[in-house]
Amino acid sequence: MSSTSTQLVMAQGRGSVAEAPNLPEGFTDTFTSRYVDIGDLRLHAVIGGEGRPLLLIHGWPQSWYAWRMLMPTLARDFEVIAVDQRGVGLSDKPAAGYDTATLADDLIALMEALGHQRFAVYGTDTGMPIAYALAADHPGRVERLAVSEAPLPGISLSPPLLLPPALNPRLWHLAFNQLPGDVNEALVTGREDIFFGAELDASAGTKKLPDEVVSYYIDRLAGDPEALRGSFELYREFPTMIAQNEQRRSRRLTMPVLAIGGEESAGEGVAATMRLVADDVQGVVLRGAAHWVAEQAPEELLAALTEFLVPYRDGGVSS
Repeated sequence: MSSTSTQLVMAQGRGSVAEAPNLPEGFTDTFTSRYVDIGDLRLHAVIGGEGRPLLLIHGWPQSWYAWRMLMPTLARDFEVIAVDQRGVGLSDKPAAGYDTATLADDLIALMEALGHQRFAVYGTDTGMPIAYALAADHPGRVERLAVSEAPLPGISLSPPLLLPPALNPRLWHLAFNQLPGDVNEALVTGREDIFFGAELDASAGTKKLPDEVVSYYIDRLAGDPEALRGSFELYREFPTMIAQNEQRRSRRLTMPVLAIGGEESAGEGVAATMRLVADDVQGVVLRGAAHWVAEQAPEELLAALTEFLVPYRDGGVSS
């Protein structure tokens, strides 16, 4: 059973497909914004395409929109589900539940609601530790795992407190984002363009994201206290994530893993990280990309991802 046979609520308004700018031609003919209720939580997902299910998990401070340049091509072979995580975009923003075990459980429930018991997953940035938790906690549900551009707290080496000047603009947020809301949210409120603009710029390397794309991400966070809070909550759960990952590392992943790094960012480090926890890892470094791989090198990323997913695509119907 696929999502096409599931009763879903159309999602509209700020953050939906209907109001997203600069989408690839024909995007809205294939993809629609849907609300999916999973218990007490409502998630927003952009869904379209035919074939075996492929779940896309975005990073910070982004949303489903980060995948827009990949989605039309992927939809030729897969049913693509680009979700807004708990706390992000049009998804609900409860006070708790931002540890990676709970976030992974959210996505299992999402895919069950869409009729999918087994699926492929790709997570980038903060989506990488969520995708890893999903695969480690629910190995029977994930057939293939792709990840990019993040460490795994509790498994990767932590960066030092004092960073080289070149790395400071890219990594200082890892500590800042964990602060309580009366500090970091108070400091960022009214200055979202400065804070998030600097973050998106610093991680872009030499190939900057277009101004209108940066503005879109910032506008989804500016003036919305709940959206701002939700954007930080995963970071505040780092101690819990570290403890969970220390337990997960004893359960090595056996499904195929594609580990992707940008040439100007994580590079080979993603594959090195995944080899600490998985037996079958293929590493790819994308030339001309820094951290925002899906937006900076979409064609190169599609080539690597499509090749990796061929055995999954051709493996029959998921249940």
